Amino acid sequence: MIRILLSTVSLLLFVLAARLPAEVRFPSVIGDNMVLQRGEPVPVWGWDTPGTVVSVSLGDHTARATAGEDGRWTAYLPAQKAGGPHEIGVKGTSEVTIKNVLVGEVWFCSGQSNMEWRVRQSKDAEKEIAAAKHPRIRHIKFPHRPADNPQSNIASDGWKACSPETVGEFTAVGYFFGRYLQEQLDVPIGLLGCNWGGTRIEPWIPPAGFRGVPKLSEISASLDKYPARRGNGQVNHQSPLALYNGMVAPVLPYGVRGALWYQGESNNGEGMMYYEKMKALINGWRSVWQKPSLPFYFVQLAPYRYGGDPTRLAGIWEAQLKTLSVPHTGMAVIVDIGNTRDIHPRNKQDVGKRLALWALAGTYGKKDLVYSGPLYKSMKIKGSTIRLEFNHVGGGLVSRDSKPLSHFTIAGEDKKFVAATATIEGGSVVVRADGVEKPVAVRLGWHQEAEPNLSNKAGLPASPFRTDSW
Repeated sequence: MIRILLSTVSLLLFVLAARLPAEVRFPSVIGDNMVLQRGEPVPVWGWDTPGTVVSVSLGDHTARATAGEDGRWTAYLPAQKAGGPHEIGVKGTSEVTIKNVLVGEVWFCSGQSNMEWRVRQSKDAEKEIAAAKHPRIRHIKFPHRPADNPQSNIASDGWKACSPETVGEFTAVGYFFGRYLQEQLDVPIGLLGCNWGGTRIEPWIPPAGFRGVPKLSEISASLDKYPARRGNGQVNHQSPLALYNGMVAPVLPYGVRGALWYQGESNNGEGMMYYEKMKALINGWRSVWQKPSLPFYFVQLAPYRYGGDPTRLAGIWEAQLKTLSVPHTGMAVIVDIGNTRDIHPRNKQDVGKRLALWALAGTYGKKDLVYSGPLYKSMKIKGSTIRLEFNHVGGGLVSRDSKPLSHFTIAGEDKKFVAATATIEGGSVVVRADGVEKPVAVRLGWHQEAEPNLSNKAGLPASPFRTDSW
């Protein structure tokens, strides 16, 4: 009996020892070649034997932390200036040196397939790959992983410095964003590729996001039921919280400047409910990163022949346009560079650049920069015409192809929209149509295949919109 008891105790001690780290360990997001966010305290974390004091040093700076009962420790180095390469020394149960570390601007790149789309799949891929000699741009890609509860780590191949040998696998939108940003700022750029083709928005939203939006109360209520069944594997890549748990939570609290988002195709048809979910995503991420003003820049979907009701996509466009009312957001409009026969337009260069323009203006304070195409501001009815005013006119309004303005419709009191003639007058557009003597509303591009040609002289297109709320 005693022998059995001793054997059992020995086994338990062996199992317990096996579960404890024998050396200091890190999440996959922390490692060689990483880029740290400049200008704010730098979190470095990992695991070691409970109770171990871990010291983290970078240059003349040292921070210490003690591993908790679960072995996790988190140390914060003081804010750093852009530059490098540096080495970070970590000493706990063992000693580790993290090499070739840069400090610069870090962006979280998320969404579905158009964000996951790689450089090697994009326009002029061979030329772009050959020219990709930008070792100060770094990228890390996280694998697809849904989870029923927040994970502490997610496997990856680690950070890759940009070169012709590596760039082909980078997120194309993120890379072209980062490349333009680096040209303008001359600092290292870090890109966190956390994306999954075909996914809806709900799995990316953290609990705090859902609970902060009253119109999503039904989803919020369902979250309380999850603990009883989540561990049974009853989640997949479309379940609420699943990708936040499996792919976003493991990255926290890694320092980022902001987030880039390209998603919505899988939520097409939801109309303004998608706006509510965007609010939940933005505020949820701001909550978990503890950054109430975290910049969030997103891509408005491109025209595409989805089938079905041709105005469903316009409903998503309207929701995305409304999302600009959330502070510290920006939207890249791409109605002019899509492909109505391909849901994955290959021109990711301009997508990335347009996001970068928003970041340069909104996050980095660049002045005298035209960073958006025309956005509807107001309307005034005069006789049989409606005069439209716009924000972001820049140097003036133009037709991008020099043809008459396209995809404008107008309606009278009968609420029936007909094709309209639209002309530019100064910074305004005047819309009219034969047979509509008393117009009450105008729409632009209210069709899934519409590629309106209204633009400003900076070459940035106008967003589809409607003045009615019918």
